[in-house]
Amino acid sequence: MIPSRSLSSLLTLPALAFFSLPASAFPDPRTASSTATLKLAVRINSYGTKNIATADRARIQALQAGGSSSISATNDVMIYTADIGVGSPATYYTVLVDTGSSNTWIGANKAYEKTSTSQDTGNTFSVQYGDNSYVSGEEYTDTVTLNSDLVIDNQSIGVASKYSGMGNLDGLLGLGPVDLTDDTVSNTDEVATVTDNLYKQGTISSEVLGVFFTPASSDDSSGELTFGGYDASKITGDVSYVPITSQSPASEYWGIDQSIRYGSTPILDETAGIVDTGTTLILISSDAFDKYQSATGATFDETVGLLQISSDQYTKLSSLYFTIGGVTYELTPNAQIWPRSLNTAVGGTTDGIYLVVGSTGSPSGSGLDFTNGYCFLERFYSVFDTTNSRVGLATTAYTDATTN
Repeated sequence: MIPSRSLSSLLTLPALAFFSLPASAFPDPRTASSTATLKLAVRINSYGTKNIATADRARIQALQAGGSSSISATNDVMIYTADIGVGSPATYYTVLVDTGSSNTWIGANKAYEKTSTSQDTGNTFSVQYGDNSYVSGEEYTDTVTLNSDLVIDNQSIGVASKYSGMGNLDGLLGLGPVDLTDDTVSNTDEVATVTDNLYKQGTISSEVLGVFFTPASSDDSSGELTFGGYDASKITGDVSYVPITSQSPASEYWGIDQSIRYGSTPILDETAGIVDTGTTLILISSDAFDKYQSATGATFDETVGLLQISSDQYTKLSSLYFTIGGVTYELTPNAQIWPRSLNTAVGGTTDGIYLVVGSTGSPSGSGLDFTNGYCFLERFYSVFDTTNSRVGLATTAYTDATTN
């Protein structure tokens, strides 16, 4: 989500796929220490708006406008959730995992159970999301349990009294930069995130988050968050890092600079965008999207909201190459198509072949010209490093998988 920067959807299913060519700008050896892992569950949306391209585009346009962006939980087809405990003894809540927003809150669908560790700060909180969904209520501090190794004392949490767009979810776990909490809580300039507090309280040795997703069509449709570093067992090469972009508004999020080519044809010159777990597709500026559609020969399916190609066109599909910090990551033809087992979930035909690249709806030059969403991150391990203001990527066993 991106709180009047970000949110997502509700379901149970597997995920998608990608591919990368390892190289190394800022290589980092595969070591990690003082880390702890939180397992994620994948859900599939079986109701509500199925046009994920429209939902994703609304999200990025809200971000481009400055401020925030979020997509209602009823709009997306795939999301990752975690069960977190609040209080002592803990009550567990199923929350959306989102690197595009930073407030953690509960109270949607499942009431907040107060215990001896619950403290009402007297402050209110409010977050407006980009699709006009919202949440507001009271701020508390409480013990938050992510797992037995990740217990946070006096974590700020929002307790919702009003909200929209959450489906059956109970709240949200915000994992974005702390600046996204500005002006969301009364009498407070900024609210420490769960990652901030894990670091400040000495639970993790570095303010780093590793994110791993598996493709939708794989046998193990799940994911994990690693706090304090990354899980070296999940990657097949080194992590290559790039600094957070200086270009606004991408710089407010997990923003990076990258260029994209289709085969040997450039479609997007180096520009700023974001890496975002709250976006399903890979979104690129409208001019780059037009070049991609022309190069692939795809037609636009109005019902699904995605580009569609024939079986013959699929056999001729070239790879997409993302160049980030001098490293090129290859998204194979198989990784560019929506999982065929999920075609009906987006209103498509069972034998259709749909592409996962969509348009931002705006020409390049906005300062946020792309979003590398789930359909990218399920092919590459991602590392969000607050301490060093950088984002890292690495190949995994699923990078070149042919699961779709």
